[in-house]
Amino acid sequence: MGVTGPPGPVMDRDEVDRALARLGAEHEAIETSLLALQDHAGRRLLEGADLTGVTKERWAGAEASITLLWAYFDAYTDALRSAREIRSRRRWSSREDLAELTELLRGESVTVAGSALAGVPAPQGSGRLSQSFSLTALVDRMNELYASSLDMVVAADAVWSALPARIDLLAAELQRTRRLAHSVGVRPGEHPAGDDLERITHTLTRLREEVVSDPLAYWVPTQGSSAPGGGRPDTTVYDREARALEDVRREIDAVLTVRQDAEQRLVKLRDILSRADRTLAEARTARGEVLAKIAATEVPVVSGPPTVLQEQLATAAEYRRHAQWHRLSPLLESLEEKAEDELLRARESLTAVTAPLAVRAELRGRLDAYKAKVARLGLAEDPFLIERYDAARRMLWSAPCDLRVAEQAVQRYQRAAAELLSAPRADQGGPQDHRGER
Repeated sequence: MGVTGPPGPVMDRDEVDRALARLGAEHEAIETSLLALQDHAGRRLLEGADLTGVTKERWAGAEASITLLWAYFDAYTDALRSAREIRSRRRWSSREDLAELTELLRGESVTVAGSALAGVPAPQGSGRLSQSFSLTALVDRMNELYASSLDMVVAADAVWSALPARIDLLAAELQRTRRLAHSVGVRPGEHPAGDDLERITHTLTRLREEVVSDPLAYWVPTQGSSAPGGGRPDTTVYDREARALEDVRREIDAVLTVRQDAEQRLVKLRDILSRADRTLAEARTARGEVLAKIAATEVPVVSGPPTVLQEQLATAAEYRRHAQWHRLSPLLESLEEKAEDELLRARESLTAVTAPLAVRAELRGRLDAYKAKVARLGLAEDPFLIERYDAARRMLWSAPCDLRVAEQAVQRYQRAAAELLSAPRADQGGPQDHRGER
């Protein structure tokens, strides 16, 4: 929509003709805009909808504005028709005609009856019986009413175009998720995900009702924008529920995974706990052996297998038999972690208990390794080395074995062998006499 030229003195014929041409083009543009507003899908939806809240309030004002717009347009059309008739009286308009045209085109010559103003606030200082406008002021007023009405219609239509369809798609996905959840035992009151599904269902139902009846409650205008319909639909609630449904779907997927491989996981758990029990039994046997064969050693006590894990494993098997997958899922995850910890604890107990035997084995290996080295160098028949070797061997192969004393004996043999190997030999063909070292 445009505006007419500024007021001034009596117009000449050329000014009148130019003004009428502008008014004609302006009339056509205004009519096109009003018809487009009249046929706008959002306006038709607003007319037929059962509105509530802020939308109901604003639509009441917009309807009155649209009605007034047509009244203004009719008055504008009549004024233009009158001007054209005066101009068409003669080819060269008289002074009186030009004065009349000037008044009509630039003065407050357009009067709108009070019946058309019902429900629309009147400008300050005007009465309710009628209003008078210049064509310029009338166009400005129509521009204001058109912009506010179009803004309201476009905003409502944008919300209706965006949110209900998305809500319906999410609701359809919600129904599929509910059926799947029901099939695996995820129900309200029995599983948190079932409660979440109920809450999401109620929220989406309420959200759709509110969006349909009060779309402007879900419209966020763009700050600083003067264009009609500047803004976006408020999808905060929708986005939150979509994320919540995605979380529930992941939970259902986890339960489905449990249903598919529950037996395999239970078998694996039984195997891990069985290995832990066997390892603990081996540790208890090894502890008795250590106490019998090793002297002066602190041997840690080996505890028995925890019965609580076996009880939980039996509970898990019961859940599987009764298809209580939603309860089996968290129990299996907890059991798998505890079973691995139990197997690690059993292995650590076995290692701690058999540590003295490992020390004795290391000392035996070290003693035999030095004996082999001495033999390769031809010193195996040295009486002093033989004596030291026999002393260390008796300690290591007797029970109970004092590891501290045995280690000292092995070290004495090592030192004697090292000294013998490093010292120059007086007789390369025979052993040395070590009697003075004893």
